[in-house]
Amino acid sequence: MRDEHHLQLMIETLLADPENEGNALRHPLAELYEEYRSLLYQIDRITRISDRYQNVSREEKDALAGRYNKQLRQLEKIARISDRYQSMMRDLNEALKDASTKDALTGIGNRRMLMESLKAETARAERLERPLTIVLIDVDRFKSVNDLYGHEAGDKVLVRIANAIRSGVRDYDLCGRWGGEEFMVIMPEVPADEGAVVVERMREAIAGIDMVADDKSVQISASFGIAERRPGERISDTINRADAALFDAKRNGRNRYEIAA
Repeated sequence: MRDEHHLQLMIETLLADPENEGNALRHPLAELYEEYRSLLYQIDRITRISDRYQNVSREEKDALAGRYNKQLRQLEKIARISDRYQSMMRDLNEALKDASTKDALTGIGNRRMLMESLKAETARAERLERPLTIVLIDVDRFKSVNDLYGHEAGDKVLVRIANAIRSGVRDYDLCGRWGGEEFMVIMPEVPADEGAVVVERMREAIAGIDMVADDKSVQISASFGIAERRPGERISDTINRADAALFDAKRNGRNRYEIAA
């Protein structure tokens, strides 16, 4: 009963969250939840009927036995349907949670996931006095790709770059789309100079992407800003230093990385 109540609270919280207002899964979840509540009402009603049957006189029991058994079979059928609906709602709940932390275009984490991960990893790094490195990545001259080849080609570029980043990071690194044509990689347990080795691998992978649009080869590259968190430093300050290093990489010729001082 406690698990069922907890599941209902989770679903009601998801449906009430304004961030899920435009989610394609919200409407089917709401319909399934309404159906589930209706089934619960029917089960409760049948249960009350069953209780009344228990209180009837002995003479009435024989006459009501057939009807009671029929109601009981209906109750068992409703219970089986309810179990299936609960299973479907659990699957939808998982899908909603997955959608709320993944970027719809690239399939990697979104800004919300990155911020939640940054808070957790920063607290862990502070508690254990371990290094933590943040990398900001920006696609070089992305506007010109959209202008020359269209937004569909621009979306393909972002997807290819996201795949290159995801393939280049270590198993315990976290990567996501920070916004627009900008990405972020979170590297726990790694100082900036060691993180730069991974970054260089990603840079080469992105620069090596072979893509054609309108029968023309599209040149793709990205610039990287690397910042290692300082003891006691706020998350926003570390991000700002990574952003400043990214700006330096752009200013110094693009298709390169810079490490924040």
